[in-house]
Amino acid sequence: MKRALLVVLALVATAVAGCGTDEEESVLDKDQIVIAVRPDLPSVGFRRPDGGFEGFDVDVAAYIARKLHKQATYVAVLAADRAAVLTQGKADMVLATFTIDQKRKKDVLFAGPYHISYQDILQRPDESFKDVRDLRGRRICEVKGSNAAERVVKEREVAAQVVPFDDYNGCLAALKSHRVDAVTTNDVILAGLAAQDGSGLKLANAQFNEQRTGVGMRRGDVAGCEAVNRAITDMYQDGTAKRLLDRWFGKSGLDLSTVAVPQFEGCS
Repeated sequence: MKRALLVVLALVATAVAGCGTDEEESVLDKDQIVIAVRPDLPSVGFRRPDGGFEGFDVDVAAYIARKLHKQATYVAVLAADRAAVLTQGKADMVLATFTIDQKRKKDVLFAGPYHISYQDILQRPDESFKDVRDLRGRRICEVKGSNAAERVVKEREVAAQVVPFDDYNGCLAALKSHRVDAVTTNDVILAGLAAQDGSGLKLANAQFNEQRTGVGMRRGDVAGCEAVNRAITDMYQDGTAKRLLDRWFGKSGLDLSTVAVPQFEGCS
């Protein structure tokens, strides 16, 4: 009887230990966190020649890490891999022009949004697109992992031809060589690309489809998400958000006259 009791206790202890290892760790439980940012978007998230990262999203990530009292390490992520780096445990947070939508919420918990922008159209100097409806019958670039082109076709019901590319460098090359007629995504992304390219590419200033850019986190980390939301609120209230937007996009022609705390989605 005594031996049987010891066996039962051992099994219970093993089960408890197993449950502990399966539980997802919150960012709040870590001294050091890994934040995934874009390496390919000038003024948003861009890898410098020295290997470091710079841009609006990178500065926002650094601010949040400081508010959480965490040491941050940054890794590169492209659009198609943003959810995967979280589900595979390769990053604790993703700040990489990650637009919040219901489909993505099945795999990712979103804090924020930390920025509200709009979808726009980048075009060659010889084009004159003014509205999303002008894209009907035209070829538009789609970066793998982005849903911007899909939103034009499905949500706006504009019969454009979607042409896929791996990244925005491919989109810009195709645009300038007339293989596509336009690139469409967040206006901040397009503004940064146009500024770096310097060939006269221009924004249509069409401003359609509100883009709610959030902080991607692992599902279940509600406490961490709420802490990130508090940090984002502080960022707007202490003037940091306005300073960062002016720093990276003040000369881009984007309307930065109203900068207010975005309405959060809720950590669920």
